[in-house]
Amino acid sequence: MGLAEIKYRVETEAKRVGRAPESVTLIAVSKVQPNERVEAVLEEGQRVFGENKVQEAAGKWPAFKDRFEGVELHLIGPLQTNKARQAMELFDVIHTVDRLKLAKTIARLAEELGHCPRLFIQVNTGEEPQKAGVLPAEADAFIQECRDLGLSIEGLMCIPPAEEEPSLHFALLKKIADRNQIADLSMGMSGDFETAIAQGATHVRVGSAIFGERDYS
Repeated sequence: MGLAEIKYRVETEAKRVGRAPESVTLIAVSKVQPNERVEAVLEEGQRVFGENKVQEAAGKWPAFKDRFEGVELHLIGPLQTNKARQAMELFDVIHTVDRLKLAKTIARLAEELGHCPRLFIQVNTGEEPQKAGVLPAEADAFIQECRDLGLSIEGLMCIPPAEEEPSLHFALLKKIADRNQIADLSMGMSGDFETAIAQGATHVRVGSAIFGERDYS
């Protein structure tokens, strides 16, 4: 579909539901994409990108950041505590804070490093055992625990179950955010980002619709 088409669809949907187009940030998910595809999207002017793995991002982004001004990097995959320092030095935003041990590590490193990426908490809205994220019933308490550690929680993130109606999960995430005075919502991917925008998404994560199918070989 390409970047221009996705941007157009994001803007059109935002306007349709009475929102300013600039209230939605398009994150181009560049995980497992070859460098030449990523470079082409950078050349088109896209500056906000998402990666799943710290290691992969570390091998790809420092060189791109040197060449292209204003790149903002989002970690959208699970974060192991032993990679937290590297993640905090590399990423501008982390979407996947999901357990107290990780929150404590980030709080300690933030003090040590003197800076902290913007933080989102991942909520497992479908309560899927194989998926990361804090359970919806535990989200309020976890948000408070993070705040008690001195962490500023700017957003919530979810990945709805593939076989369920995503709008129900987006509505649930928004409800949790609203009652905890959290402004940002990272929700919606290639197949459902317009639904997410209608439900209040401030960040949509679109990969294959921009770059083409991923090659895992």
